[in-house]
Amino acid sequence: MLPPAERRFLWINKISIISLFMVILAGGIVRSTGSGMGCPDWPKCFDRLVPPTEEAQLPAGYEEKYIAGRKAKNERFASMLDRFGNKELAERIRSDKSILQHEEFNAAKTWTEYVNRLVGAVTGVLLLLCAIFSFTFFKTKRSIFVWSVINVIAIGYQAWLGSIVVSTNLMPWIITVHMLLALVILGISIYTYFKARSLRDKDLLINHTSRGIKVLAIFSLLLIVLQVAIGTGVREEIDMISAAADVPDRSEWLGEVGEVFDIHRSLALVSAIAIVLLFFVVRSRFASNTHQSRFTNLLLVLLILQLISALVLGYFDIPPFAQTAHLVLACLLFGTQYYLVLLLSKMARKKI
Repeated sequence: MLPPAERRFLWINKISIISLFMVILAGGIVRSTGSGMGCPDWPKCFDRLVPPTEEAQLPAGYEEKYIAGRKAKNERFASMLDRFGNKELAERIRSDKSILQHEEFNAAKTWTEYVNRLVGAVTGVLLLLCAIFSFTFFKTKRSIFVWSVINVIAIGYQAWLGSIVVSTNLMPWIITVHMLLALVILGISIYTYFKARSLRDKDLLINHTSRGIKVLAIFSLLLIVLQVAIGTGVREEIDMISAAADVPDRSEWLGEVGEVFDIHRSLALVSAIAIVLLFFVVRSRFASNTHQSRFTNLLLVLLILQLISALVLGYFDIPPFAQTAHLVLACLLFGTQYYLVLLLSKMARKKI
């Protein structure tokens, strides 16, 4: 029987992980619907806690006000990059005229972005509660407390980075960093949950794997992270193609992406082979009712769904719903694979 304080932490940590996936889902919907600039300011939306639903509710002269605000924020960001020695990138931000472009008001896009921010705010509160409740492990497993506090700092930085995403008018490389940091935050939450569970649930500690299986699991995880990063790059290229003055037919977009898409497709094959191989190796070593086998089964199901979403993207002209599904499934693959790595890496002196 778990002590109430530990049970409370595990419950809020699990809810936080679910909420993080909801943030990724909301972000994917924002991206696929082109709603990223639905709110031109941050953290409020059109300087309101509850955004407008019609153009008549917009503040007077808001276009000039928010463009000026974005310009000032970008200058501060560029100055920070200067101090870190990245003068070339700083100058690119200063000279990017697209940052100063105004986007016409669209109520649907505004509320899509606003809901995304609300989900992010709720997740931030949940992670703060995780940090508070993790104090119960301060003496027994201090790493849980430390990483929970680090995660609060990380989500704060992620929120700031979100404001930079808005002020730079969705500058591609910042979106990639934003996505990868989301995986880091998710990974920390999964780690603290696993560590807290493994203190009492000794079934998690049963491990009969060889070093080779662990290496294969870690290799597969790294491939997934790399695929998410490259996939974000593919998405950035598609966004630029769709925003070009002379937009080609949607069926030609993938053909216009170029080398980064070829790399993404080739690595997808390698990643799929690694996951299938891991599935058969784990199932040959663990009973079907173990945590390791169950998460390997889930991993294979997610891989199949991800491949289906990739086929839909390729053969049905990149429908927006498939873009969101592809992103969310990639993150679910990451989370499942990472938890499996933790299961396979946890050593126990128990034999079968």
